[in-house]
Parts: sequence; C-alpha cells; structure tokens
Amino acid sequence: MNERGVLVVEDEHAIAEAVRARLASEGYRVRVVHDGPDALIAAAEERPDLVVLDLMLPGMDGLEVCRELQKDAWVPVLMLTARAEEADTVAGFAVGADDYLTKPFSMRELTARVRAIVRRMERINQATSTEPIARFDLTVDAARRRVLRAGEEVLLTPLEFEILLTLARAPGVVFSRDQLMDRVWGYRDFAGGRVVDSHVARIRRKLGDEAAEPRYVRTVHGVGYAFKEDGAG
Repeated sequence: MNERGVLVVEDEHAIAEAVRARLASEGYRVRVVHDGPDALIAAAEERPDLVVLDLMLPGMDGLEVCRELQKDAWVPVLMLTARAEEADTVAGFAVGADDYLTKPFSMRELTARVRAIVRRMERINQATSTEPIARFDLTVDAARRRVLRAGEEVLLTPLEFEILLTLARAPGVVFSRDQLMDRVWGYRDFAGGRVVDSHVARIRRKLGDEAAEPRYVRTVHGVGYAFKEDGAG
C-alpha cells in the first residue's frame, strides 16, 4: 500500500468522488473536503503529502487556499481549473502551485501527475552529498536546498530550485522545454512550454535576472534555456 496522503479539495461532489476513488484504488490515503476553510483545517490535521486543489471554490478560492497552505511549510499542490487561460495558471504558480490540470481531465492523466509529483518529492527528500555549485555570485547548494545570491538567501519553491539546479549543473548546455519537463516534472504534455516558461520567469524575478540581459539564465529562442557559462558576456 502507498503510505502517501492526498487531500482533495473540490466543490463538485461527483468530481471529488471520482478523484477520491481513483487515488484510493492506487493505494493513496485520501481525504476529501469541498471548500477552502475546510481545506485549511484538513491540511492542519492530516499534513498531506500532496493537495489536489480546485481553483474555483466557495468561501475561499483555490489561490487563497494555496497561499495559506504554503505559509507554514511547503506542500506540493496540483491545481484543477475549468479555465485554460494563462493568467489563471500563472496566478496559481505565483502562490506556490506545482502543476495544473484543466477540466475536463482523465483519471489516468490525474494519476500520472500525482505519481510524478510524489516521485519528485522522494527525490527532493533524498539526502545528497553534492558540493554546492558556485557560478558568478550565485551559489546553489543541493544538500541544503538553498540558493545564495551575493551571500543573501533567495527563497525558491522546491520546484523552482529543481529547475535552477538542473540548469546550473550544466552551464552552457541548452535544455529544451520538453527536456526540463522530463527531468524536473517527470513527464511532458502539450502545455509544458507555458508551465516551464512561467516557472523560469519567476526564478528570474527572484534572482533579479533580467531576461533582456541575463546574468544567470539565458533564453535560447525557439529551443529553451541554459545557465550562462563562467566568463560569458
């Protein structure tokens, strides 16, 4: 049996029950709630390994729930949205969501996303003796999961950290968006380009890295991203 706990927050009861039944059949411990305030109570009680969170909720929308969930300790969030507008997904990432699915979705796709997030969490939680990577005035410490810029800590989400670490480990190597999806998310889909772009944009803002004149991460137009090599202009 899978010991991972999943909190499902969905106000449409039929969808909530379908998600619960599918994840339970995969061996996850599943708790279902139907609104934002109950989600925060359940999260405090259950300490779930993953939250499947609807964007449109009564009482408190999914963005506010996600923001509150991340205040004390980070928890991976898979956001469900009935709208495919980029503004919604960007807003979700801005408050700490890891990934999203647009309704209607298949239970097979949902299960694949949940498995990928769980695998990524297991990888993140594994201890590593890797030496910190120091490039320019940036230090990426895989063992402590910390990023320092000119000696000051930069607070990244675990997913943002994984992206930056992947790029920093291979300066000058160009990673396509699909390659980053494979390495960091553990899968790829048709919307992967937008997902990767949104996260890279957030990393850049936190690092003070202007896309027009990047100090750390450069865009290779039509291909993907690369960490700048030492001495690059």
